[in-house]
Amino acid sequence: MNVTNLYELWTTKAKEDKDLVNELKDIKGDAEGIFDRFYRELEFGTGGLRGVIGAGSNRMNIYTVRKATQGLANYLKGKDRASVAIAYDSRIKSELFAKNAAAVLAANGIKVYIYPELMPTPALSFAVRHLGCDAGICVTASHNPAKYNGYKVYGSDGCQITLEMAGRVLEEINKVDAFEDVRVLELEAGIGNGLIEYIKQDVVDAFIGAVKSQSLNPVKSNLNVVYTPLNGAGRMCVLRILKEIGVHNITVVPEQEAPDGNFPTCPYPNPEKKEALELGLKLCKKVNGDILLATDPDCDRVGIAVKNRDGEYQLLTGNEVGVLLLDYIAQIRTSNHTMPKNPIAVKTIVTTDMASEVAKEYGIEIINTLTGFKFIGEQIGLLEAKKEEERYLFGFEESYGYLSGGYVRDKDAVDASMLIIEMASYYLEKGITLVDKLNELYDCCGYYQNHLLDFAFEGARGMDEMEAIMKNLRENPPVNIGENKVIGVSDYKTSIKTIDGKKETILLPKSNVLEFNLDDKSKVIIRPSGTEPKIKIYLSTCKDSMKEAENRLEDLEKDVKILLGK
Repeated sequence: MNVTNLYELWTTKAKEDKDLVNELKDIKGDAEGIFDRFYRELEFGTGGLRGVIGAGSNRMNIYTVRKATQGLANYLKGKDRASVAIAYDSRIKSELFAKNAAAVLAANGIKVYIYPELMPTPALSFAVRHLGCDAGICVTASHNPAKYNGYKVYGSDGCQITLEMAGRVLEEINKVDAFEDVRVLELEAGIGNGLIEYIKQDVVDAFIGAVKSQSLNPVKSNLNVVYTPLNGAGRMCVLRILKEIGVHNITVVPEQEAPDGNFPTCPYPNPEKKEALELGLKLCKKVNGDILLATDPDCDRVGIAVKNRDGEYQLLTGNEVGVLLLDYIAQIRTSNHTMPKNPIAVKTIVTTDMASEVAKEYGIEIINTLTGFKFIGEQIGLLEAKKEEERYLFGFEESYGYLSGGYVRDKDAVDASMLIIEMASYYLEKGITLVDKLNELYDCCGYYQNHLLDFAFEGARGMDEMEAIMKNLRENPPVNIGENKVIGVSDYKTSIKTIDGKKETILLPKSNVLEFNLDDKSKVIIRPSGTEPKIKIYLSTCKDSMKEAENRLEDLEKDVKILLGK
C-alpha cells in the first residue's frame, strides 16, 4: 500500500482518538507531512518503540501501540498462564498507551498487572521479577523532548528484551494489521474478570525495601539537598528513599515537582543538559543547597551539581559520578568487610576507562558491554545463573545510569539518588566535597576526560544520511584524525578489531558501532542512537593534567567535525 492509500485508510479507520482525527484532517494536501507520517512503520528495535506522538504508522499512537502489543501477545500465547507487568511515566498519553496495551493483552487472555499511577522505570523491572511475569512494558521516552513517547519491552528477567526476543516479537508484529488483527477488551471488563489487576502498594514497598538494602552507610550530616523530578515519575520514590535513610533537609523545585508531560520549564528534560537544571541551580543558590539531584522523566537516570569550596555549583558528568560511586562502594565495602570475592563491575564500551584504574586499586574485574543498560543487566543474569550474583558490585554508563544491586536489571535513579546523597554525606563528615574527592581520583588515576557530540537527522532523508555516514566510515576508515594516526579500528558490526594491521575477534553481540584508537591513547567511538534520530560520537582522552586533557578534547572535537563534514 502506498503512502497516499495508507493515509486514506487511517482517515477512515483511526476514529478513537480525537487528536489523531484532527491531525489527519490538518495534513490533508500536505504531501511532505503525509509522507513523513506514513513512509514507514515506527521501528520496533531492541528496546521497543520510540517516536513522535501523532497520527500515522511512523508515529506513537494507540494504533501503533496496540499493534506492537498484539505482536507481543502472539509471542506469549505459547506460554501457560502468561502475565505482563505495565508501568508508565508522566509523558503525554503515557497512561492512555499503557491502558491500551493492557486492553490488548487481556483480550488475548494474558494476565496484566498495571501500576495505578505513574512509576519509575526500575519499578517496572522490579515488578516483572517480583510478580513472576513473562514480560513487562514501560511506556516512556526517557529523557527525549516532550513530543516523543515510547514503549519499552522487558523479558521475564527484568531486562529489556534480548536481541533474539526482539526479533521474534518483531516477526509477530509484522504479521499484524493495525486495524483488522488487533483484539481489544474494555479496561473495566478486564478488571471485572480478573485479567487486569492493579499492582498493590506492597509491591512498591518491596521495591523501596530492595533499594534501601543497597545502603552502605547511615547518613549523619545535615546535608542540604535540592531535588527536581523534572515533572516526571521520580518524586514519590526518590523522596521516600531519602527520608528513609535519614535525609530530611530536602527542597523540591516547585515548578518541576508535579508530573507534566509538556515539560514547560525544560523542553529537553535530560539531566545531562545544564539547561534542564537551571531552575534547580537557581534554587540551590537561594537555599544554600549542598547538592542538586535531578532525575529524568522515567527516573532511571540522575544528574547532579555539587557546591565546591568556592561556593560555586559544579555539574558532574555521568562518567565522573560513576567513578565516584564505584570508588565509594568499593571503599566502604572493603572497610565493612563485605567486599565479595572476585568482585565485578560492569560498564559500557563508551564509558570512561578511568573506571578500570579505580577498579585496579580494589582488585575489581571490569566487564565491558555494548551501549545500553540491558547488557549490564544481562551480565548480572549470567552471574545469577552461576549462583555468583554476589560478585556484582556496581554497573554504570556514561549517560547517567547506575545500579548497585541485582534486584532490578535496569538503571535505577532511586538507588543512585540514595547512594549519591549517602556518599556526599560521608565525605562531608570528613570535611571534603565530592569535587574534592573527584580531584583526588584524578591525581591518582590520570586526567581522563570524555565528551559526547551528537548530530540530529530528522525525517526520512535524515535516516538515509545517517546510514550513508556509517557506511562511508566503515568502508573508508580514516588513516588519521587530525594530526594523530589511527592505530586501531574496531567494527562491532563485523566483530573485527584491527590493531596495527593485526585482526582480532570482538566477543560482543554485533552492533552498528565504530571505534577508532589514536596514537596518543585518545579514542573516538561513533554510533547511531538507538532511541533518537542522531549519530552519537564519544571522544575520550587521558593526560597528565586537566588543562592538557581539556585542550586535547577541544582539538579532537574539531578534527571529528571535519571528518564528518560538520
